[in-house]
Amino acid sequence: MVTNNSYHSDLAVPPGEFLEEVIADLGMTKVELAKRMNRPATKLSAIFKGEKTITPDTAIQLERVVGIPAHVWTGLESEYRLTLAKLQQSADEEKLKEEAPYVVKFCYKELVQLGYVDKFTKASDKVKELHKFFGVTSLSTVVKLKRYRPAFRIWEKMRNSKSWESTATWLRIGEIRAHQTNCAPFNKDKLIHSLESIRSMTMQAPETCQLQLTTLLANSGVALVILPHLPRTYAHGATFWQGLDKAVLLLTIRGSWADIFWFSLLHEIAHILLHGKQNTIIESDTITASERENEADLYASNLLIAESDYNEFKSKRSIYRSDIIDFANSVGVHPGIIVGRLQHDKLIKPYWHNNLRIRLVWDTK
Repeated sequence: MVTNNSYHSDLAVPPGEFLEEVIADLGMTKVELAKRMNRPATKLSAIFKGEKTITPDTAIQLERVVGIPAHVWTGLESEYRLTLAKLQQSADEEKLKEEAPYVVKFCYKELVQLGYVDKFTKASDKVKELHKFFGVTSLSTVVKLKRYRPAFRIWEKMRNSKSWESTATWLRIGEIRAHQTNCAPFNKDKLIHSLESIRSMTMQAPETCQLQLTTLLANSGVALVILPHLPRTYAHGATFWQGLDKAVLLLTIRGSWADIFWFSLLHEIAHILLHGKQNTIIESDTITASERENEADLYASNLLIAESDYNEFKSKRSIYRSDIIDFANSVGVHPGIIVGRLQHDKLIKPYWHNNLRIRLVWDTK
């Protein structure tokens, strides 16, 4: 009878298979073995299949009944579990290798630079870091998560210019940063009441009033997050909700013009005020205008410059530097806001009066 306890194999063979051979040599049935051990036959059946572990107590009982030392049974069990673990590890490594192409797509290099993942050389380690970053067990599941579906739908329409993986990464950074932002419960009336204060801030460079602006919005239940641009996202803003009481407003400083920043900010606030809490709304240069986008544009435009005031100014057909400054002072906004609006409406050339606009220098880390 074989009693050697040294077994090494790449195959995971449960000790129960050896036990079947042993009792067959002894002319013993499984039912008889169960009776001799005073164990339910169903529990021993699980041992035969490798579904249940041979514990030290069970090993001692087997030694008494079939005559093979307990340490043999515990050794076989240990070898079996170790082989299973190695096979599982090998399978996991293969899965990680399969996900290696995602490393670049999910902006791993940029995430290292921003401090969201650790730097590694092996692709499998990079994939593990991305798993932790997204909170998933497989990067293929990211697209299935509701928060990132809009990024994928946009990509389906703009395959040659956008990367849904980059946009998902950008959104995930926003999620993390928003979780770290303390906010009062969302209050729509308080947010509306704060708009005039926000409008008055256009007289300053946004980075000089960053703390004031962030605090003002947080008191209304809105987490403002200023994000760096990631390759192939082309996203300059987004809104979504974390629970029912926190609205999240993401902005990327692209182009660095202050007037664009203020318009984009108010555009996103319009989405929060006018549109539902169920969806992630992403703003991008490549997105086709929709009714929802037009509503947000109109809301932001009218808040910065009342339509009646703007129409009266246009009707004078006087767009010299001094006229723009006088009009801006009369309506209480920075002259760069007026210049940006006139350029957008093609009433002046894109480079005219740019010396009245402000360039941003804002740390987005």
